[in-house]
Amino acid sequence: MTNIGNNTKKALVDELNGLLADHLALFIKTKNFHWHVAGPRFRDLHLLFDEQAIEIRDQIDVIGERVRKLDANTITSIGAVASHTQVKDQDDAELTAEAMLTELRDDNAKMVARLKAMKPLAEQANDNATDGLLDDWTDMAEERVWFLSQTLK
Repeated sequence: MTNIGNNTKKALVDELNGLLADHLALFIKTKNFHWHVAGPRFRDLHLLFDEQAIEIRDQIDVIGERVRKLDANTITSIGAVASHTQVKDQDDAELTAEAMLTELRDDNAKMVARLKAMKPLAEQANDNATDGLLDDWTDMAEERVWFLSQTLK
């Protein structure tokens, strides 16, 4: 493989590791909100946040294994997650339901943007498997944004 091919693959792996970090951080945040949501819509939001957390969790292993299939290493620690993610920590257990919805909508929208920006990297690396997965992951993240946005109305 040429240096150009290696550089293209490295760029893709770096973004996959960023995506992995985003999923890990967003999973924790979504579960945090699932546990701490309160108010008149408690039941609906408690269930929505749990459904979304499970969907995010189920993508974590697939992303990590994709990196390994590319013969590269994944992120390996909480510190690595923190340094690679776009998802900001949220330790306030007293947020309003609307603030939780808004934060999750915005975090998922950033994930959609990251996923769409990864498409050219997968194409340049001639990585059809990652390219196809990106389509599926983008659709799932867009659906989460849609649900959260509609719930905020």
